[in-house]
Amino acid sequence: MKNKQIIMVILGCLLFGGLAGWLIRGGGDEHPDHEHTHIDENGVEYTCSMHPQIRQNEPGQCPLCGMALTPVSSNSGNNSSFVLEMTPEAMALSNVQLTRVKSGVGSGKLSLTGKIQVNEQRVKSLTANYSGRVDQLFVNFTGQEVWRGEKLATLYSPDLVNAQKELLETAKIKDRQPALYQASKEKLKLWKISDEQISRIENSGQVQTQFEVYADVAGVVIARNVAVGDFVSRGTALFEIVELSSVWVILDAYESDLGAIRKGDDLSFQVSAYPGREFKAKVSYIDPVLNPDTRTVGIRAEAVNRNFELKPEMFVSATISTSQSAQSGLMVPKTAILWTGPRSVVYVQAGTKEAPAFEMREVELGSRVGDDYLVLSGVEEGEQVVSNGVFAIDAAAQLSGNYSMMTRPEVKTLDTPEEFKKQLTSFVQSYLSIKDALVKTNAQETQKAISPAKASLAKVDMKLLEGQAHNIWMDLLKTIQGSLDKIAQTADVEEQRKHFESLSDNLIEAVEYFGVVENTFYRQYCPMAFRDKGAYWLSGEKEIRNPYFGDMMLTCGEVKETYQPGKRVTSTSKEQKVAAGHNH
Repeated sequence: MKNKQIIMVILGCLLFGGLAGWLIRGGGDEHPDHEHTHIDENGVEYTCSMHPQIRQNEPGQCPLCGMALTPVSSNSGNNSSFVLEMTPEAMALSNVQLTRVKSGVGSGKLSLTGKIQVNEQRVKSLTANYSGRVDQLFVNFTGQEVWRGEKLATLYSPDLVNAQKELLETAKIKDRQPALYQASKEKLKLWKISDEQISRIENSGQVQTQFEVYADVAGVVIARNVAVGDFVSRGTALFEIVELSSVWVILDAYESDLGAIRKGDDLSFQVSAYPGREFKAKVSYIDPVLNPDTRTVGIRAEAVNRNFELKPEMFVSATISTSQSAQSGLMVPKTAILWTGPRSVVYVQAGTKEAPAFEMREVELGSRVGDDYLVLSGVEEGEQVVSNGVFAIDAAAQLSGNYSMMTRPEVKTLDTPEEFKKQLTSFVQSYLSIKDALVKTNAQETQKAISPAKASLAKVDMKLLEGQAHNIWMDLLKTIQGSLDKIAQTADVEEQRKHFESLSDNLIEAVEYFGVVENTFYRQYCPMAFRDKGAYWLSGEKEIRNPYFGDMMLTCGEVKETYQPGKRVTSTSKEQKVAAGHNH
């Protein structure tokens, strides 16, 4: 009995000790040695833009490269791969600045940069007319200014010495051998010895051992190719002289600027040496070959250089008054654009000041207007685009696994003739009459709207499409025609709504494949249609007017996609586009 009591005491001690140890270790933590990364209460963790694997819950420096860590949001509620959410701290570190998209009129002016260059048409190479040795040089350095007729050098020429001896000998017998005498004179003339020099030799009867080289143009020596004592052959370039009363202004223009530039366009430019002064010129030449390294084309203008104020290699800032007529439209700063080819990328503000977010958008650009570009599609007036810090945002999008300028989704929209888009847009407009009739729950008005819609559909010319686009349209067309027929054949509004869903789905596919012109359309969605199965439709207004319920639930729905003229649709848009809000 006593032994039993002792055993019970021991077991009680062991049990109590185990319970105490369990409490001390933290209430049953199964992994006491595992370190967890905790994020602060604001949901912010910090990473390195160069080494995204580095993550910590407070600011500091990257242990690998020493760069300052930037905050990233860890509690994002956004599920779109097009939208990047940032913290206000990250936005400040990236120095993000926004500019509002606004309408404007192109001023017909284009800003370019370049250099002053030598006018190659005014460069002359002074060559030796005969072989000889350079005995004297009167031009000792490049950059020296010379005048026409100025003596530049003195040559000793054995060939000239022999030719002079022939002249003096034939001069003695010129009465008997005039042809021989004349031939010896012509030989000297071929070496650019003047009649005056020949007469002087004849009159003196002495052989001249040295001959002077004279400048036949005025200008500045830009190359001296000989030194005293050099032996030169006939045709050797002694000096290169350029006349600087006229210079070239060479500018670099990007491909997108070329359509606005023509020969003869007026040009004004400035150089930093003369602040506030403006020089005039005209575009005289456009390089026919694109530079593959810089992707630019050389634009040349010729400028008068009074008092030699313009020095070759000076940098210039020029403004070209283009011959292109003024254009109007939406404009964004060129600093907001990430160039990716014919279609470029901008980031549009999609959040608030407290919760910044930026949506990647493809835009189609028009001509350049000063520091801005006309935008043909992709943004709307009043939206704000990132005009500073756009590269930082794009890099953050890549690190976050979002779409970026380098990793864009597959595009669904096909290249389609503009005329086909116009015809399809007209049919969408007639479709909207059917939708409006169903919003009113009016079966008779719905039936009346079918005939105009069929007439509009008949004008959509399938012959404008080829290959894959033609096949896709033919498949969609068959279903669209069938849906229109079925709506016309029933006076039951609920039946009409069922066929309207099929009509809407196929028309939405057509709009996404082929695009629209002039008008903006909205793909809207009601999740409660057809016993919570949900259904889509197209609308010309952003405001929800539900065709599946009418007055019963008029505003039930949300905007799922916006189809703008010229805006291409990606194959992932339906799944990843952020909803504009759901209303009941």
